Amino acid sequence: MTSVLVITLLGLVLMPGLTIAFIPMSKSNTNEVATHANITRTTLLQKVREACQSEAVVAGHEFNPTGNSPEELVQACLGPTATGEVSGAKFHSALQEIYTQNRQVDDDFANSAAHHFNSEEFLQGRRLITDGMVTIKANIRKENFKAARETLGRVLHTLQDFYSHSNWVELGNTEPYINLIRPNLPLENLADANIATCNDCASGTCPNPILPNILQQKKLTSGYMGIFSSVKPKGKCSHGGTSDLTNTVNPRGGISKDEGRGGNMAFHNAAVRLATAASLQLLEDIRLAAGDKDFLRMMGIARSSVVCFVIDTTGSMSDDIDGVRELMYKIIDSKKGTQDEPSEYIMVPFNDPDFGPVTRTADANKMKRELSNLKANGGGDVPEMCFSGLQLALTSAPHSSEVFVFTDAGVKDIALKETILALVRSTKSTVSFYNTGSSRRRRRRSVESPFDIYKELAQASGGQAIQVSKKELPQATDVILDTSTSALVTVLQRARNPGRQETFSFILDESLKNITIYITGISLSFTLTDPAGVSQSSSEVNGKLGTIQTVGNLRRIRLNANKQTGTWKINIVSNQPYTLKVTGQSTMSFIYEFVKSFEGPHPGYAVLSGRPLTGQPATLMVSVIGRRGPSSLDVGSIALMTPAAAAEAVSNGTMADMGNGDILVTVDAVPEGEFVLILKGTDKVSNTEFQRQSTTQMSISKVNIQAAVDSSVEPGEAFKLPFSVLTKGSGGQYHISARNDRDFPMSFPESLTLTTGEYSNNTLTITPPLSTESGTDVTLTLEAKSSSGVDSNYIVLRLSVIKKITDFVPPLCEIVTVLADDCPRDLSKCGSFRWELSANLTDKNGTGIERIFLQQGNGTLSHTSLSAPIIQASYNASCCAQIVEVVAVDEVGNVGKCYHSIVRSGGPPAVTLSLPLWFCLLVSVLGMNS
Repeated sequence: MTSVLVITLLGLVLMPGLTIAFIPMSKSNTNEVATHANITRTTLLQKVREACQSEAVVAGHEFNPTGNSPEELVQACLGPTATGEVSGAKFHSALQEIYTQNRQVDDDFANSAAHHFNSEEFLQGRRLITDGMVTIKANIRKENFKAARETLGRVLHTLQDFYSHSNWVELGNTEPYINLIRPNLPLENLADANIATCNDCASGTCPNPILPNILQQKKLTSGYMGIFSSVKPKGKCSHGGTSDLTNTVNPRGGISKDEGRGGNMAFHNAAVRLATAASLQLLEDIRLAAGDKDFLRMMGIARSSVVCFVIDTTGSMSDDIDGVRELMYKIIDSKKGTQDEPSEYIMVPFNDPDFGPVTRTADANKMKRELSNLKANGGGDVPEMCFSGLQLALTSAPHSSEVFVFTDAGVKDIALKETILALVRSTKSTVSFYNTGSSRRRRRRSVESPFDIYKELAQASGGQAIQVSKKELPQATDVILDTSTSALVTVLQRARNPGRQETFSFILDESLKNITIYITGISLSFTLTDPAGVSQSSSEVNGKLGTIQTVGNLRRIRLNANKQTGTWKINIVSNQPYTLKVTGQSTMSFIYEFVKSFEGPHPGYAVLSGRPLTGQPATLMVSVIGRRGPSSLDVGSIALMTPAAAAEAVSNGTMADMGNGDILVTVDAVPEGEFVLILKGTDKVSNTEFQRQSTTQMSISKVNIQAAVDSSVEPGEAFKLPFSVLTKGSGGQYHISARNDRDFPMSFPESLTLTTGEYSNNTLTITPPLSTESGTDVTLTLEAKSSSGVDSNYIVLRLSVIKKITDFVPPLCEIVTVLADDCPRDLSKCGSFRWELSANLTDKNGTGIERIFLQQGNGTLSHTSLSAPIIQASYNASCCAQIVEVVAVDEVGNVGKCYHSIVRSGGPPAVTLSLPLWFCLLVSVLGMNS
């Protein structure tokens, strides 16, 4: 399960013996095949490495990864800038989101010719790519990085398929078709609809069945694919393969290069090379448009911790707000300059009837200013809009965030409860509640018992419900300091209701630091015992094993730094409900998704959105993260377990190594009720056993909802989203509900009549207001519930609102003068000499140049006002720095640049290139440009 990063990219993708290229994800070990995922992984890691290297040069520190795994790459990228542990979990999650959407195209859009450049749909396929690039750039500008990643995965799939499904390779092309990512350039010489393109191939395995006249005239064509029908235009090529019904219709056979078969191996290998080079071109365009910092943020190269607060601002919360403000200041000031410094600060106020807006920033000083302006006022009728504020937080914060809710009241918007549960499960975020209900509010407690609702949601997410007085609140917030840290992992989490005496065991490994045990509940006692048999009771505040802090219903035990590795035990005695949680800091972790197998032309695994279906095995894709890559871990078992059941049920899964740290887990007997994932194994670095547990509780359902988003949404335009609902339970009436976090108007059927085992097809319409800013993302939650309320399921989708743009022309850069005659040919004498360059940059009738920067060059760049019609740029450098590359980005992300080299010693004269980005990228890919 070794993760390999090879700078010579094509050497990785075309290892000897490879036979498969353009499949989403093989159902066997993908370490030895070139799948869509492997091509995407290779190119992403290369671009991340380049961006990290560039950032290191700017920051003045070295970039020296200790190995080739994603974990070691992110540690080298972030490590030199701060002390402390560096977790690769965010980077892994970002990569997996891109891979997931990449392979999802073969499931969600298997029959869409444009998504795969089948059936000669070149214009439609190119539009998917270029519209996607506009969406990605707009999302990055609005810091909607998850939406950007999802679109990126889909766009890369379509781009890669062009080289496998068209005849670009057979035409003798050795360079990527740059016009696919440049909508201002025409797609030329496309084969007409009535022109025959292929010879008949009775065997179905002819190496090149394309007609000679098509090759001679350089006509561009692609194979027709028929999943449900064998009909195709007369004389046209088929895609080929057993899933293509058209390949038995004359002309038979196919031109797909998805697989390397005997005679077409050279074409197959060339298609892989070009798909890799084209992916690099697209990623470079996005990187330059976004800038290295935001490109790396999109890729999850950031410290793990995010501080996210949801705060009740009604009149009685004045003391609480002061306490939260003081805590935030403490986090900001104490963690600055360390790996525990939060990568983002998020705050959502709520009141009644108002909630929001979201304040989200990476600037600690900006968050301090926002906090200083936070005041308590209003309210009065006790229940507040808590869940509305929490919904905004869950859709704004990165996945797997820790969210803290502060309130002294009940929930007014209880109708959002199922939406909150769906968002918690979808984002795998942890929600903890601090309830400081005053005596006035306790007398007016709602029928729903607010604190019980908070406990239910906290338990479902892996968080905690802490009940303290307003005076005690400052003492209880150490939990937030504990979790505002990089590399936080959960070792064990359990809940008992009703309470009973029970002994819980858990394994602590050598990598764990800052280990903390949390127990919530009343009228309880406990005894903690380490592997050597040393014990400490709950009455010993400062004992041999750790320090115990008690505030409200919370007990916090911080273990001493010299803890023993091995199996620990804690015995809890109580007849009241209680929860137990053990956490620590470690770079050993895992991420996971429930997946489903799909068939078709390119079978694979797709991520489930929603709960797994009953009556069948559960399948998960688990990605393990080791200290030195996944190969430094030996995974012993992965199981589903019920953490809150009266009698714990553990269902072990069978594991299949998929390569690169991915493990396919199949659980035949899924536990009843709510379950979590528990993983155990051995850390090869320290040779100690370890265990980790997921926090989000999941359960199975008899209901299934299917929907997929394949395009962006325009402001002011109605967007129609088809969705399907199925039940394996009793048929009848099912209630449909839909909510979005922007409160955009929607219409949808509020009830459906389902027949067991049959999908009901329906449509939801959502209309963003005309004033919606481009790049805004919308999180849509769609739920279906039986009339009895016994069974339900959900799906969570993201839509991007993008204004239509007409400017696709990159800025122009023209070099005016170069003064380098004084530079000596002998580089050993270059130190005392300098050279200069001047250039004019313009966006002509475009949206205007937004920024100008150096992509290569160690000199000084200056320029006149960006608002001028023609911007004059000047560059001055030592003669030892012989290359310069100036980049200009316009308001919508089009990229242009000019390149100049003064290299003259023993070779050709100096080179000047005043060219758009696409040509510079092409030169770079071909190795002509350093």
